[in-house]
Amino acid sequence: MILRRSLLALGAVATLALAGCGGGDSAPKGASDTVTFSILSTEDAQNMESYWTPILADMEKQTGLKVKPFFSSNYSALIEAMRFKQTDLGWFSNQSGLEAVRRSNGEVFARTFDPSGEDGYKSVIIVPTGSPIRTIEDLLKCDGSLNFGMGDKKSTSGTLAPMTYVFIPAGKKPETCFKTVLSANHQANLFAVAAGRLDAATNNSTAIRLNAQRGEGQAEKVRVIWESPTLPEDPIVWRKDLDPAVKEKIRQFFLTYGQGDGPEAARQRANLEALSIGGFLPADDTHLLMVREMEATETLLLARDAADQTKIAAAEKALAAIQAERATAAAKAGAAPAVPAR
Repeated sequence: MILRRSLLALGAVATLALAGCGGGDSAPKGASDTVTFSILSTEDAQNMESYWTPILADMEKQTGLKVKPFFSSNYSALIEAMRFKQTDLGWFSNQSGLEAVRRSNGEVFARTFDPSGEDGYKSVIIVPTGSPIRTIEDLLKCDGSLNFGMGDKKSTSGTLAPMTYVFIPAGKKPETCFKTVLSANHQANLFAVAAGRLDAATNNSTAIRLNAQRGEGQAEKVRVIWESPTLPEDPIVWRKDLDPAVKEKIRQFFLTYGQGDGPEAARQRANLEALSIGGFLPADDTHLLMVREMEATETLLLARDAADQTKIAAAEKALAAIQAERATAAAKAGAAPAVPAR
């Protein structure tokens, strides 16, 4: 369970996940009437299946396609599944979605929004309510006495955000800062902190809010000592090479699901709210620009820490280019649809 598995071990996990999860035996890719939808298991896979089953059933009914689920808590498994055409589309985190775009011929076509109307979520660091750790400075004393929980290596809120905004700016490395560093999904980290098995862990505001809404009891046993700037909601990614007719059926499903009035739309919204999703909006790869900026900032901070002038110059140039892209995208954002009011 020790963090920082080797790339070889991570690849083995991904391979096992592909072999063992639903979707690994999907229909041949020539069968355009079947699609495999990958789902990031940020909590127990059985729970995620119960939340997604009615949504996927609605997708089948509306599109006329056979929809097969692929569940995995391993972000790399989801990326590799799309890369090897074992999945066709999926619900990703931002950083894993970016990797799917880079490595798996993926393309963002939609993104979620929160049912509260708040457009985004936050990475957080949590401690037990009775912990003597009151501030992030207390956590970063780094005396090797604490047990800490991180997210998957490719988790935006579980790893990238805390590394970019907390550890790297402070010149700290989790693996040398704490007694132990364990890697798990958000639900497992929340449960471990609430039970006192971890002294602190990364998490996100959505996971904690869902736990409170479901009355599971752990959210009341933890306290947030740090939160990130607002992060973009999750992307829905498909393979670029899907049949255009299949793409259009899928697009129409996502962009209309849970929208409008009447009992059917209300039922669909209830399905989504179990996942803290209010619905879906059209999106493209510019949705991932903030995550690219976070990555570039992390690279720049590491280069400065190493005092490597060549790497600093390259990192500054890359960051400036991404920031220019974000500025251009922001200038066009006025034409983008707003999050529907609830």
